[in-house]
Amino acid sequence: MASANNALRVFFILTVVCAARAAPAPGGAAKATGGAGEAFDITKLGATNDGKTDSTKALQDAWTSACRATGSATVLIPKGDYLVGPLNFSGPCKAAITIQLDGTLLGSNDLAKYKASWVEVSHVENIVITGPGTLDGQGTAVYPKSKTADYKALPNTLVLFYVTNATISGIRLLNAKFFHISIDTSKDITVKDVSITAPADVENTDGVHVGASSKVSITNATIGTGDDCVSIGPGSSGVTVTGITCGPGQGISVGCLGRYKDEKDVTDVTVKDCVLKRTTNGVRIKSYEDAESVLTASHLTFENIKMEEVANPIIIDQYYCPQKVCPGKRSNSSNVSVKDVTFRNITGTSSTPEAISLICSDAQPCSGVQLVDVNVEYAGKNNKTMAVCSNAKGTAKGSLEALACLV
Repeated sequence: MASANNALRVFFILTVVCAARAAPAPGGAAKATGGAGEAFDITKLGATNDGKTDSTKALQDAWTSACRATGSATVLIPKGDYLVGPLNFSGPCKAAITIQLDGTLLGSNDLAKYKASWVEVSHVENIVITGPGTLDGQGTAVYPKSKTADYKALPNTLVLFYVTNATISGIRLLNAKFFHISIDTSKDITVKDVSITAPADVENTDGVHVGASSKVSITNATIGTGDDCVSIGPGSSGVTVTGITCGPGQGISVGCLGRYKDEKDVTDVTVKDCVLKRTTNGVRIKSYEDAESVLTASHLTFENIKMEEVANPIIIDQYYCPQKVCPGKRSNSSNVSVKDVTFRNITGTSSTPEAISLICSDAQPCSGVQLVDVNVEYAGKNNKTMAVCSNAKGTAKGSLEALACLV
């Protein structure tokens, strides 16, 4: 579920592990070697790889040393299981830092320790988080409690907050307590070749969430969770999502939009060359009815998308209202404008007859919508493929006749 940037920022305390060692530096963490190209091995700072001993301090000290290094620094997380609580990897730093994750970090399930997120990287430039290792949020141990507790108190796994020029590649993320990766108020960010997995029946376990960020690329990822595989929130621009295999989950979404005051426009978003398998939604734009902010979602392109028995393949919903908890009362109006949206070469099958649903408001009709070569057919029997459109203006070309419901 894509959530608003302002409300979730408190959960975006994203910290990843770095380590340093050697002789203790006066007033600071231990240091491994002198000069550029320093390497910090967390096991030399006291981290224990038994999956039970708290290694939080070793990781936090490692980050401090790496951040103080000059030139470049590599944080080494060797093979093994390391139990850690909340980590705050904040800058600015002198060095360009690489976090080499070869082992597995296990998120503590002592929820009282968390004020926001598990691993937060903030106010940092030039960072790489890479390796074959895993960030395991161990959310399965707290999911049942979340049914009665406040979901918003649960921490995200990895958060980038005010980060510039970052790459997250190769790593695996499992069972986040809330979102797996959140990119907030950042720019020039690449997420590639990652694997993200959580149970299909647990909400708010979004794979990658982007909010108030620009020049973000999410590519070649396999994502299966209980919520959106990728969600793009208010204030985002220049976002490219390519080569995603999504499922289970709720698809790839732009939104929710308009839930909170002072939200900014979403523009220049491209989602292409993706496969969605048995998700509850396909590609979706969603905004709250009676939105609290006046904003526009525009120049959005969804192309070369294959649907495999997706329940709701193509959606624009300007009356989004989960659990009927909405900012205001419905008045057939919307403060969110949706325009210049292209759905091109969308193929495959729908698990429900309604392959397209474009529900726009009377006061703020969707405009400039294009359905080009959209051919998604109902996979079941005894019902015909259909589309439902309301106040959606645009053109259809090369698409199934039953889906060409634009005006």
